Amino acid sequence: MPWISSRLRLPDGCPWDREQTHESLRNHLLEEAYEVYDALAAGATQSLAEELGDLLLQVVLHAQLAAEAGVFDLTDVHAAIASKIVRRHPHVFGDAEARTSSDVNRQWERIKADERAGRQGDTVASAELGAPPKPARGALDGVSRILPALAASQEMQERAANIGYEWPDIEGVLDKVHEELAELRAAATPVEQAEEYGDLLFVLVNVARWQGIEAEAALRAANDKFRRRFASVERQAAERRVALRDLSFEQLDELWDAAKIEEKAAIAAAAKETAR
Repeated sequence: MPWISSRLRLPDGCPWDREQTHESLRNHLLEEAYEVYDALAAGATQSLAEELGDLLLQVVLHAQLAAEAGVFDLTDVHAAIASKIVRRHPHVFGDAEARTSSDVNRQWERIKADERAGRQGDTVASAELGAPPKPARGALDGVSRILPALAASQEMQERAANIGYEWPDIEGVLDKVHEELAELRAAATPVEQAEEYGDLLFVLVNVARWQGIEAEAALRAANDKFRRRFASVERQAAERRVALRDLSFEQLDELWDAAKIEEKAAIAAAAKETAR
């Protein structure tokens, strides 16, 4: 792959590849990551292998651009991630103990905090030598601001919990849901309503985290379910030769209930067939 990416960038290589920069490839990287995410729904298929390859190509291209600029190359990328994984798994590669996933997560966050403290120490030393100081990195600084909002919210709350900022049990989180819902009902202006709605979503993500649910995946699944059932509603209306806009809400809701029954029956039939 490095040879291919290098060849594409040569003067007699591909005109499109020669024009690319880190900035121009940003959206391509994001698109390929989402295509991998979608392919994962079907499991380990050939489609997943293809999408992983497309994503890997983006990594290789960015490493090639950095190598041309004399900053780092793909070997440095390999070395950096290998070093990080070994460093953050002392229970595997060292003498530390971590018996549960929770132990691993807490240990991971402690190691990251130590790394941040070490970088801050380097910053102080550089400042003493006359270099401008860099701001200290906090526990949430590594959470990308371009992550989907639900995923970012869950990651931030997970990191906060790993350093001890956590409810003692899920009941406190559920009580907070009711509190935020009451505040949303009481909000008087559009600005207040938007703020309280955001607070409610944030707490609901925490409920998902407590229950071991990936909030982003759960909402995607709900979107897919709505899409399937609404398509059934459209099909039923077409079979009756009526337009959706001509039906009352009650009539549409009847079609929706029929779609739910139809879908559940199909799932039960598939499960029965699988059990044979």
